[in-house]
Amino acid sequence: MTFQTLSFVALLIAVLAVYWLLGRRQQNVLLLAASYVFYGYVDPLLTLLLGGFTVVTYFAGLGAAHTGNPADQSRRRLSLALAIASTIAVLVVFKYLGFFVDGVSDLVESIGLGTFSSHLNIILPIGISFYTLQSLGYVIDVHQGRIAVRRNLIDFALFVSFFPQLVAGPIERASRLLPQFETDRRFDADDAKDAVTLLLWGFFKKLVIADNVGVIADSVFAAESPGFALLWVGVLAFGLQIFADFSGYTDIARGTARLFGIRLSANFDHPHIARSPVDFWRRWHISLSTWFRDYVYVPLGGSRVGRGRYALNLMTTFLLSGLWHGASLNFVLWGGYHGALVLGQRSLAAVAPRSVVRAVSAMPLAAVLTFLLVTVGWLFFRETDIGHTWQLLRSSPFDEDARSLELAGFLLAQVAVYSSPVWIHTLIAGQRPEAAFGVVSRAVRLAGSRTVTATALFSGILLMRSPAGGEFIYFQF
Repeated sequence: MTFQTLSFVALLIAVLAVYWLLGRRQQNVLLLAASYVFYGYVDPLLTLLLGGFTVVTYFAGLGAAHTGNPADQSRRRLSLALAIASTIAVLVVFKYLGFFVDGVSDLVESIGLGTFSSHLNIILPIGISFYTLQSLGYVIDVHQGRIAVRRNLIDFALFVSFFPQLVAGPIERASRLLPQFETDRRFDADDAKDAVTLLLWGFFKKLVIADNVGVIADSVFAAESPGFALLWVGVLAFGLQIFADFSGYTDIARGTARLFGIRLSANFDHPHIARSPVDFWRRWHISLSTWFRDYVYVPLGGSRVGRGRYALNLMTTFLLSGLWHGASLNFVLWGGYHGALVLGQRSLAAVAPRSVVRAVSAMPLAAVLTFLLVTVGWLFFRETDIGHTWQLLRSSPFDEDARSLELAGFLLAQVAVYSSPVWIHTLIAGQRPEAAFGVVSRAVRLAGSRTVTATALFSGILLMRSPAGGEFIYFQF
């Protein structure tokens, strides 16, 4: 089941119809049941994988908990290893096995040992990359003593499978989400109004912005040799598409959760105004970047080691985060590209005076340069054929003809029009994403009512929704 279907709307209305009439325990049971209906709507067998993984990590958490008995250290380490091994096994089998088999096939063929073809057709369960990391983070936090172990299986199962954020995050920390399931919730009318506005803004970003600029990006990347100008218009369109698509999903998830009195983390903080590669990763897919920082980069030693080891830790983290997106070399290349940008920035900052670094980062040109560098990276992310990527990068602006430039300009104007609400929202909200709707709401109240915002968004969806809408991009990860 996906957000942009009538099935989801029906499920949401049905759950809300009785949710606020129940006590906390009954609310959690209802949300858990709704989550499994949501996840198993297309294929009920997927719920077996979700339930099985939940049970494994639940007992791993119990085993990893502190007891005060030094003799239990081996049991705790074994439980942590179980959680890590089960997470890796699930991801390898469902996400990477076909990639590895194809790689072995290519290697065998390249050294002249014959050929063989794999007939592995393993379906990737949606959301698996998200709920496995969220569950693993819980077990690690329990093992490290950062949170107390949870013994209520219903609450823990809801933490793993909460349907608004099950499929594409944000990847929540147990210390933030579990306490919300464990405390009583009260209906708040103002909170519900903000939730509806957030929902409509998310749907607007997905259905109007992402799906419309996605048509432009798809048409450009479908061309064998689009030419320099047309190529980079397509890359720009894709960068805006993936932002509107993914942040739109997050807004829908957060709005849905808020209708139930649950607050999910903001996953984006206006990344288009980032003033450096490091700043970009503080603003883009925040829940994933902080997960890799806390559970991969820091345990490897972070920056508290020598320069060589630090560079290795940083690049390893970015390469793994790239591979997390999918079993394809282009994602690894994309992760390595961003790792190199961050490493380059920090290397320059280490030798430049702090006053110079602060002055440069404060310049508007820094945001423009960062945006351009990030946009280049989207080519690696979008194009799965590495050979074709290099071919596209070799295209020259001097080979353009007037007709190609005219088409590129026309498509660029369309991208600018469709993406303008994102830029306006960024200018209004500045660097405070949580204040965005507060600023908008105050402006709307001056004109009449907060209802105007919701009405405008809803009307925009009805009038400008793309007829070529598709699934959320991050469903494939």
